[in-house]
Amino acid sequence: MKLAILDRDGTINVDSDEFVKSPEEWLPLPGALEAIAKLNHAGWHVVVATNQSGLGRGLFDMAALNAMHAKMFKLLAAAGGKIDAVFFCPHAPDDGCHCRKPAPGLFEQIGERFGIDLHGVPTVGDSLRDLQAGVAVGCEPHVVLTGKAARFRGPGVLPPEFPVGTWIHQDLLAFATFLIHRELAAKTPAV
Repeated sequence: MKLAILDRDGTINVDSDEFVKSPEEWLPLPGALEAIAKLNHAGWHVVVATNQSGLGRGLFDMAALNAMHAKMFKLLAAAGGKIDAVFFCPHAPDDGCHCRKPAPGLFEQIGERFGIDLHGVPTVGDSLRDLQAGVAVGCEPHVVLTGKAARFRGPGVLPPEFPVGTWIHQDLLAFATFLIHRELAAKTPAV
C-alpha cells in the first residue's frame, strides 16, 4: 500500500495563529487539493494527522471540526481527490496525551488502522513537531515551505533541529510531484 501522511493546517489549508475554527475559516492553500488528487491518481492513499487543540481549548466543538472536514472532502472531491481518513488529537497542550504531535500517537493509530509498518512512509508538514512525530515511527520526513515553515523560504535551509534527511518542498503540489517522479524514476530501467 502506498501511503502518504499529511499535516492539515499550514500544509493543506491556510493556518491561523487564532486557530481555524469554522468551515468559513478553512481555506485550501493554492494547489493543495490538486496535489492530493494527483497523489490519488498515481495510486497513493492519503491520510491526515493533525493536532486540533482548539477542541481542548474550547475554541470550537466536534460539530465545527466535522463541518470543516466535510468542506475539505467536498472541495477535494470536486478536484478529483480524496483523503482516506483524518486522525486528530483533540487535546490541549497541557493534557499530557500521547497523540499530540510531536508525540507519535496519531502515527501509531494510522499504522494500526491500516495494518502497516510506517517505516519509509512519507509524511509531510509545515512544522518541526509534524516531522518529529512521523520520524519517531520511522516515516520519511518532508517539509513544505508553507504555513509555519514559510519563514524558511528565503534561506531554503532548515534549522539543525529538523530531522536529518528532511526533504524540502515549496508546497504540497511540489511534494506530490516529487513523490510521483521519484517512483517513476525507480521503475524506469537504466539504459
